[in-house]
Amino acid sequence: MKKITMIYSFALLILISAASCTLKDGIDQDVSFLKTAVSGNVNKIFDITNDNSGKVKITPTGEGVTSFLVSFGHGTGSSASATVLTGGNTTHVYPEGSYTVSVAASDIAGVVTTTTYPLVVTYRAPENIAVTLSQSVHNLKVKAKADYAASYMVYFGDVANEAGTALATGAEISHDYATSGNYNVKVVALSGGAAKSEKTTAIVVTDPFGLPIDFDNAFVSYFFGTFGDGQQFATVANPSATGLNTSAKVGKFTRGAQGWSGTYSPLNVPIDFANGKKIKVLVYNPDPALVGKKLNVELEAAVGGTPSNGVAVLKVALTTSGAWEELVFDYGTIAAIPATTKFNQLVLRFNDSADGAGAVIYVDNFRLTN
Repeated sequence: MKKITMIYSFALLILISAASCTLKDGIDQDVSFLKTAVSGNVNKIFDITNDNSGKVKITPTGEGVTSFLVSFGHGTGSSASATVLTGGNTTHVYPEGSYTVSVAASDIAGVVTTTTYPLVVTYRAPENIAVTLSQSVHNLKVKAKADYAASYMVYFGDVANEAGTALATGAEISHDYATSGNYNVKVVALSGGAAKSEKTTAIVVTDPFGLPIDFDNAFVSYFFGTFGDGQQFATVANPSATGLNTSAKVGKFTRGAQGWSGTYSPLNVPIDFANGKKIKVLVYNPDPALVGKKLNVELEAAVGGTPSNGVAVLKVALTTSGAWEELVFDYGTIAAIPATTKFNQLVLRFNDSADGAGAVIYVDNFRLTN
């Protein structure tokens, strides 16, 4: 009897030991907690840049979430969505507009919770527009820059119902006006969306400065720079609109103190000896004491086969006072100047044989002839 009892107890002990070895301490077969381990408080954070780049950083958050699938509501293929791990974010570039962003949150139980969020991307109007205009006779070059601008449109103001010309950021565009005149140049800075800003600049488009020179064209910049103490030159009303010259405007030459004083005029259109070698000038001398004094017409900055110093000088004396007369400077008398020569600068001097300031003469209607 004792033997049977002992065998039964030993078998029971083995059975209990075997059962206790199948599961580790602290673990049972109750997995019901997984049903309650779902994501909660799923939110999104939109961080929209304000530089009109359209960049939006999306940082989804949620409790118990292992990852997020963010669908941007914009784009195609792989660029239309991104997977974001917990604590991470993703960035997408949007055009201006309204979008619906979808965030699918997956938890450790494999449960997916999808939430949608509205997103509105609005571009700001460009600020601090700066326009740079570079003019050369009928040609105009335009550059522009502005804060928050994606690109620009330029309106040159010389065409009815002008469509505008596109100008990229950092670029320069060139335009040639058919005629001289007053124009308004408008630059519109575009944000990349609906917002825009603009700046308008009034300009004067001039005609080329070159022979003939008559001082009457309001759209020519008659530049006569001066050298020498007291030397002056100005465009003035005709002091005696009679005889050979009845034009309204003429040039007034006031001599400087030194005999070498005078004026210089860089020309937009070179003096081309292929078109003639004689320069004729109308001169008015108000002072009888100046009769016999000589006007110098000097051609400088020569190109295309020239005298060694690039300068051609002729001097012609005044013959009268109180009336307009025509002086002829015949450069054909200078054999060293080839027929193909061009000169880019006109220089005037008067009575350069002696010092003495204050002598005044008037000049007009410079022209090149054969």
